[in-house]
Amino acid sequence: MFAVVRERMCGLVCRARAVLVARRDAGMVTSEYAVGIIAAVAFAAVLYKVVTSGQVSSELQAIVKKALDAKM
Repeated sequence: MFAVVRERMCGLVCRARAVLVARRDAGMVTSEYAVGIIAAVAFAAVLYKVVTSGQVSSELQAIVKKALDAKM
């Protein structure tokens, strides 16, 4: 009898711990948001620099000009 009660209690405790761990890791904390935002801004800055560079800008202009000059 004691073994059955012990087994059931152990099962309940294990399930309760699993729920608590899942809730604890459910979302990001403020510091993780800050790091994510900083990384996104840095990526946007690098992308902006690449797109506005002379070579990429001239290539994009050539693509647009070629598309506008295409015969239909």
